[in-house]
Amino acid sequence: MDTTQILPLLGGLSPQQFMRDYWQKKPLLIRQAIPGFHALLDRSALFALAEQDEVESRLVTQTDTGWKMKNGPLPRRALPPLKTPGWTLLVQGVDTHAATVHDLLQQFRFVPDARLDDVMVSFATDDGGVGPHFDSYDVFLLQAHGQRRWRIGRQKDLTLVDGAPLKILANFVPEQEFVLEPGDMLYLPPRYAHDGVAVGECMTYSVGFRAPKRAELVRELMQRMAEEAEDAVGEALYGDADQPATDTPGAIPAALQNFAQAALKELLDDPTALQCALGEVLTEPKAQVWFEASEPSEPLGAITLDPRSRMFYDTHHIFINGESFRAAGRDATLMRRLADARTLGAKELARASADARSLVLSWCAAGWVHSH
Repeated sequence: MDTTQILPLLGGLSPQQFMRDYWQKKPLLIRQAIPGFHALLDRSALFALAEQDEVESRLVTQTDTGWKMKNGPLPRRALPPLKTPGWTLLVQGVDTHAATVHDLLQQFRFVPDARLDDVMVSFATDDGGVGPHFDSYDVFLLQAHGQRRWRIGRQKDLTLVDGAPLKILANFVPEQEFVLEPGDMLYLPPRYAHDGVAVGECMTYSVGFRAPKRAELVRELMQRMAEEAEDAVGEALYGDADQPATDTPGAIPAALQNFAQAALKELLDDPTALQCALGEVLTEPKAQVWFEASEPSEPLGAITLDPRSRMFYDTHHIFINGESFRAAGRDATLMRRLADARTLGAKELARASADARSLVLSWCAAGWVHSH
């Protein structure tokens, strides 16, 4: 992607300008970001997704007694009648189930894939919404069908409604209000309060970008690195030949503390171990994601990453769906091209080494990559 090119998607800004002036800084309303845009899945197709066990979905309703939420799978009979106002169906990860939505997502790849979460589709009847709230991540709210009224504001009072199944702001103070038509889009940085209410029946596509919490990332990294600790720090046993007799047996010896600290420091000081762990964590598929194994035929033609596959790279490694591989030279160049473009031509693949082609073949067998 040419990051200097002016894009209607960004309201006449280039990706470079948008990232510099708006990303994580302030909202941006873009009228007709995608002219003529319409819902890429009709209502019945979205409802069908919500019925599936492997799809994360939620039903949110606002009643006279307060907010209610029900987690999926949600058979059609679990949804209120279409004429009933005030309910919303939220379906996560639609980009991994619908090729058209996955194609839409490619327009937002001026942001690193490592930050990308998914596309959530929200269907709502008249007056439907999820209440005023704020998110901890960046989001593009693209109107796909009908109208939605958005109220947004920089919220200082973050008090939440007691007992609500959702994190709903108790004292929301909006500063701006917009009604979005199909093709209109609103960008919101993290923690910017917003409240979207359907004006008639509507659908909204939310392109969300994850921002891992520091503690969560450390926990996941440590779990990954612990799995490889034996190779990284060896199997040396603690020795205490100089340990004197003690009259305080309950006290942990300082030498044992130092032994543990040195082992942990050695593990954390290994840049390769940390890089591998980070790449594996960032590409680990979500719990709801599954792949269909196949028996690819040889020779392989052009290849394309499955929409559910996450593939990244760093200086020395290629990462795909929670696994890491060392790569260098021509193979590294080709695999990086696959990660960036999500496709690789047959002639390009033919230039890869026998080991690299064998690896790609195993990815095809696992359903991570498709040959065509």
